[in-house]
Amino acid sequence: MSADKWPNRKQGKSSGAGSGGGSKPGGGRTKSVQTTARDTALQVLTAVEQEGAYSNLLLNGALQKSGLSGADAGLATELVYGTISRMNTIDYFLEPFIAKGLAKLQPWVRNLLRLSFYQLYYLDRIPPHAAVNEAVNIAKRRGHQGISGMVNGVLRNVLRRKEELVLPEDLPPVKRIALQHSHPEWLVARWVKQYDEATAEDICRANNEPPSVSVRVNRSRVSREGLLNLMQKQGLEAVSSSMSPDGILVESGGNMALTPWYKEGLLSVQDESSMLVGEAVSPQPGMSVLDCCAAPGGKTCHMAEIMDGSGKVIANDIHPHKAKLIQDHAIRLGLENIQTLSGDASKLAEEFEAESFDRVLLDAPCSGLGVIRRKPDLKWAKTPGDIKEISGVQRELLDAVCGLVKPGGVLVYSTCTIEKAENEDMVRSFLERHPEFEPAEEQPESWNHLREARSRESVGLQILPQDAHSDGFYIARLVKKA
Repeated sequence: MSADKWPNRKQGKSSGAGSGGGSKPGGGRTKSVQTTARDTALQVLTAVEQEGAYSNLLLNGALQKSGLSGADAGLATELVYGTISRMNTIDYFLEPFIAKGLAKLQPWVRNLLRLSFYQLYYLDRIPPHAAVNEAVNIAKRRGHQGISGMVNGVLRNVLRRKEELVLPEDLPPVKRIALQHSHPEWLVARWVKQYDEATAEDICRANNEPPSVSVRVNRSRVSREGLLNLMQKQGLEAVSSSMSPDGILVESGGNMALTPWYKEGLLSVQDESSMLVGEAVSPQPGMSVLDCCAAPGGKTCHMAEIMDGSGKVIANDIHPHKAKLIQDHAIRLGLENIQTLSGDASKLAEEFEAESFDRVLLDAPCSGLGVIRRKPDLKWAKTPGDIKEISGVQRELLDAVCGLVKPGGVLVYSTCTIEKAENEDMVRSFLERHPEFEPAEEQPESWNHLREARSRESVGLQILPQDAHSDGFYIARLVKKA
């Protein structure tokens, strides 16, 4: 089996067993022992399980503290995201090898076995003996001889029986998809019902693929062709996005937020699907635009760039520190037509006069189930109740902000989820309550090549993660009748 690669996560070739290292059970550092990629991955995986924190935030912090080289940081990254992505499949295969069961193990032991199994089963560039030996060494440092002996026995047994580890052929469709592509059964069942079995399986398969690295050109400072030339002169493999006229796909180049081009405001890191939102708003120079739930500010800044520095984009977020983040991005990009404020989006109608904006964007809080490829822990953390709860928030926000749109103006509703309850069903319900709005007849040119996504729903654009190897996204353009 081939190794999963995470191109925007400092992917690098493994140095094998590493140089040893780790922490004592109570968190104390072993003297004169260097932290390894596997130590770091184990620390993150255990914290994700015990604290319920986001893996990307924990991983970024752990990598900064670890001092790992680029290659070892890449291995740690792959182990964290790969293990989380394949969690229930790993547990399914591991369970029979552990006499008392996975659930009764200490969290760090359970996650040590998981990340080791991931290496043995899913990665073919890491020598099996290196993965086993390093796991045993970590178990010795963190635990005692009994634990290290158990870890050694389990992993060597897995190696001996690796060819036997296949799923039964008679599994029901939902269970088969859930185990083969490692997703919760309830989520697979929802997608089978909302779409169909084949589409649901394609969604799950795509969610386990490595995400693309894409950036948005700051058109107010450089052309796409100009930035592409700069990248290619530096030896990067970069090509124009086929989805967005402002997008570039970077096929090699590491973390683009650490480049001089980012610091100089020539680009922003943004997924291709997300770039389509600003184009759907289609703000024209001189217009007044409201971005209701704007953080971290990628869509806000894109709209300001499209407006060529004129008019005004008011960017609101409920959290003051996130509103400041938007302002920081605007300063970095040299955009002076952005004004930030912090408040509850459901109260914006109390801040501004009715029908005072040419364009209103509600990039609504959502379940986030379209970005599982980038945040694999989402699929294990979410519940059906979360979807029902957030749908109520979306409905409230739509009703609250729609009155701020001028007659003839446009309201754009978008989410980074693929749930019909949060997307087409939400917009249809809104249109029934607000007959003064109707779906816009005119759609952005960038939507033309997404034919399947355009035809998937009768209202709005529903992008699934397999459509263009970008995030799952929903965008609806609604016009207020003049």
